Amino acid sequence: MIYQTSRSAIRNLVAANKIPSTLLRRGLASSVRLCSYADTIPNLAAGPHSNVIVQGFTGKASTVHTQISLDMGTNVVAGVSPGKGGSKHLGGRPVFNSVAEVLDAGIRVDATSVFVPPALAADAIIEAIKAEIPLIVSVAEGVPVKDQFRVMEVLHSQSKSRLVGANSPGYCNPRGCRMGIAPMITCAPGPVGIASRSGTLSYEAAYATKSLGQSYILGLGGDFYPGTRTVEALEFLFNDKDTQAIVLAGEIGGTMEEEVYTLLNDPNCKYRQKDDKDKFVKPIVGFIAGLNTPPGQMFGHAGAIWRDDTSSAVEKKMMWNDVGIRMADAIADVGKLIQQEMDRYGVKANKQ
Repeated sequence: MIYQTSRSAIRNLVAANKIPSTLLRRGLASSVRLCSYADTIPNLAAGPHSNVIVQGFTGKASTVHTQISLDMGTNVVAGVSPGKGGSKHLGGRPVFNSVAEVLDAGIRVDATSVFVPPALAADAIIEAIKAEIPLIVSVAEGVPVKDQFRVMEVLHSQSKSRLVGANSPGYCNPRGCRMGIAPMITCAPGPVGIASRSGTLSYEAAYATKSLGQSYILGLGGDFYPGTRTVEALEFLFNDKDTQAIVLAGEIGGTMEEEVYTLLNDPNCKYRQKDDKDKFVKPIVGFIAGLNTPPGQMFGHAGAIWRDDTSSAVEKKMMWNDVGIRMADAIADVGKLIQQEMDRYGVKANKQ
């Protein structure tokens, strides 16, 4: 959002340390752009070019999954394990005591995979945010809600770092960037972008679309307050040049599916085709889990609880269907349905 303001107002902001003094030397006399967390959505575009570090590098689970990531081409350049700085791990990659030490060593960091236990995850995420790491992926399940509040406060006060998770199964660009615990057997490079709140559903959606291949598989996480919401992942996939079709997996609990509906139901939605308002700029297939879950029961993880004041899975499915998303009755069907939608849109898969 652009806010118009006078030069004297800018001086007042500089005096109050609200904006840097260098702004006065840039010739921006009539306007100033106030950045926000939304500006970090493009940071989701990690790939083989990205330098990745791992926080909690030397842990048992981290070691196993980092090796899998290395085997598929992820460019892991270093790791962080407090107290083990100066050592080497996984093929001689340097270990540091903190993220700041990695940067002080002159290593460029584009993304970090946070393999830290739930009780310590918030501090690790905040450390990465303060270091302005562009993409942060956290897999810890069971991060205390009070710690999620802390993370959200810091996250939404800046415009440099984008968080996926916590409680994320991970992030995967099958062309060569994996962070987290997602199985590689379900992945292949291709045109279908997947965003899912549920880890299991992201694996099943990936397997169902493996014949086509995927551009990105985004496991958004099942906590109450995820760093990246479904509507933000959708906007990223709409704007990504490597994504030709989109699969969204939602579930009961929360309002993330309603946010998608609100975006796409807007009469001025920029993601509708100009000459055919019944079509999006890219085909979308959706699936909603939890159709038979009774109110008040947790479905898989903390963020998936159907309360009386939130929409049921049936209502969420109807919303997405009404707004024009092709809905699958089973997650295993998303592969054939997205192929049908691509054919209907005249999209020829660009295998990568």
